[in-house]
Amino acid sequence: MVSVFHGYFARFIHMPLTSKPLAPDTWPAFAHLVEKHNGIFGGCWCISFHLEPGEKRHGAAAYRAMKKELVRQGRAHAALVFDGPNAVGWCQFGPTAELPNIRSKKAYEEALGELPDWRITCFFVDRERRREGIANYALREALREIARLGGGTVEAYPEDYTGQKISSSFLCSGTLGMFENAGFKKARKIAMHRWVVVKRLPSKQTSRTAN
Repeated sequence: MVSVFHGYFARFIHMPLTSKPLAPDTWPAFAHLVEKHNGIFGGCWCISFHLEPGEKRHGAAAYRAMKKELVRQGRAHAALVFDGPNAVGWCQFGPTAELPNIRSKKAYEEALGELPDWRITCFFVDRERRREGIANYALREALREIARLGGGTVEAYPEDYTGQKISSSFLCSGTLGMFENAGFKKARKIAMHRWVVVKRLPSKQTSRTAN
């Protein structure tokens, strides 16, 4: 009887969250999470921001293969969040050239001064683990990884639906509040609810020297 109850309650006990970069060795955990959610948003496999604007659409199988190849080449970055051996979410980021396809791009380019070094484009959290702070943790870990990779100017494109009830699918780019809490500053608005936010991030090596 004790072992039965132990097994039942074990399902609700979560390990401390950890983070690892998306890479060939973490691909299986990433792929398992995506497959659990039917490919994410109709089978996009978190590939849409990698595509050139206007690029012909493909199916889920093609996107899976494309994503896996980008990971193999080191051209797809994300902070994967783990609870034990299982990936439960991520924050996608990358150099600007790696993620050319952002939302509201026409409005974004109208007042564009200089491209950032890095972009943070999207978040995803396991449907069973939402509202646990996983996206905030993923953002923090993505910034740590960007610093480790050299730092620079980081941009993101969150939504501001303050005070409104909204589907989580509209918030895949994160919320304005979570980025402001992480030290990002509003730069300009590019859609009714969408902002460009910016943070200058010193490299991890620079931070150690300064201390």
